[in-house]
Amino acid sequence: MRLDMFINFDGNCREAVEFYAKVFKTEIINFQTYSEAPSEHGYVTPEADKNRVMYAGLAIGDRTVMFSDAPAGGGFVRGNNVCPTLAVGDKAELTRIYNELKDGGEAYMELQPTFFSELFAMVEDRFGVIWQLTF
Repeated sequence: MRLDMFINFDGNCREAVEFYAKVFKTEIINFQTYSEAPSEHGYVTPEADKNRVMYAGLAIGDRTVMFSDAPAGGGFVRGNNVCPTLAVGDKAELTRIYNELKDGGEAYMELQPTFFSELFAMVEDRFGVIWQLTF
């Protein structure tokens, strides 16, 4: 298991990532906008999101910090925009963790395959923490 962090922004992710890259003297990893997402999974990028950042990463210390712009109009809340992101190398264990976090909470995205992960989910636990889970 590996625990990293995902930080969301409201349209200014590119500026933030460039700032953090300078502060931490590191290179941007895999910068991608929503318009660059593959379409084979049926995802259609809304016009308002095309230039927003879907993913960027920075190696800070021995961890990768991941960044994204929330979709336009997606309920972004400043100050509540950091998600722990847990990568689990065992599908059964990932499923167990997902189900336990979901108990008393709410799944924002059910555990499912995506173009970037064999299994991925977003779930808010009963304490209000939003987790991203990936295999």
